[in-house]
Amino acid sequence: MGAGLWWPGPLFFCPFSLFFRPMTPFALSMLTSLVGGLISVGAAAAFTVALSPLTLSRLVSYAVGALLGAAFLEILPHALEASGDAGQTSATVLGGVLLFFVLEKLVLWRHSHALPDGHAHLHSHGHVHDAGGRSGMLVMIGDSFHNFVDGLLIATAFMESVPLGLITAAAIIAHEIPQELGDFVVLLHSGYSRARALAFNLLSSLAMAAGALLAHFALPSLHGAVPVLLALACSSMIYVAVADLIPGLHRRTQLRATVEQILLIGAGILSIGAAHHLVEHSGLL
Repeated sequence: MGAGLWWPGPLFFCPFSLFFRPMTPFALSMLTSLVGGLISVGAAAAFTVALSPLTLSRLVSYAVGALLGAAFLEILPHALEASGDAGQTSATVLGGVLLFFVLEKLVLWRHSHALPDGHAHLHSHGHVHDAGGRSGMLVMIGDSFHNFVDGLLIATAFMESVPLGLITAAAIIAHEIPQELGDFVVLLHSGYSRARALAFNLLSSLAMAAGALLAHFALPSLHGAVPVLLALACSSMIYVAVADLIPGLHRRTQLRATVEQILLIGAGILSIGAAHHLVEHSGLL
């Protein structure tokens, strides 16, 4: 190897280069953000491929648990820690809930004016999909905020040290997979095709790379925005779960269906909690 090709610490190679060359922290943070997003979205999409439409409709309960688990067990604690002001963070979450209520009203208003009077939203198989896929749109907005902040965290860790950056990226990917599964189910439930749901999830995952990119050029000025972005991500997940998904679960009133829903909501919460526990106790964070 010629002089200047090595740096202190581990050596990483660019897979797109004809020659072995070390990758800078900037290149590594961008690469891991892009690959991490692809892995988490791909794993969630692959899990749903083999499932029947009936099973997917039942997984809405799992999505409720995953969204609430991500909001209260992952994102909100990080927002509180980043802001150091519980009152301000709580107010931002509350304001975010009202913001998403207004956004949903705008989507409903636009949809009702775009359709002839009396047009029903019932599909032939009897399921009710939200107008214009509003749940899917709202959850993608919140997921984009969350992914953006994840990109900031990955880039910040790589600027500290390469091993820390790799560990942080691995931890983020681990806790993203169950959340992305919940998001994917919400998009399918909102009436999106599998291809569109995958495309929107992939588009949302690019926010992670955008966060990493901006972190390298404007990290000092972005620090104050992190708690706000996290609080808004938390708001969107709470709002979609409570306002859009849970009311639909009440349409199935049988005892067996209710028990099934409770178990699946619990499974969604536990999957987020288990991912957090494994990451925390494996020394990744």
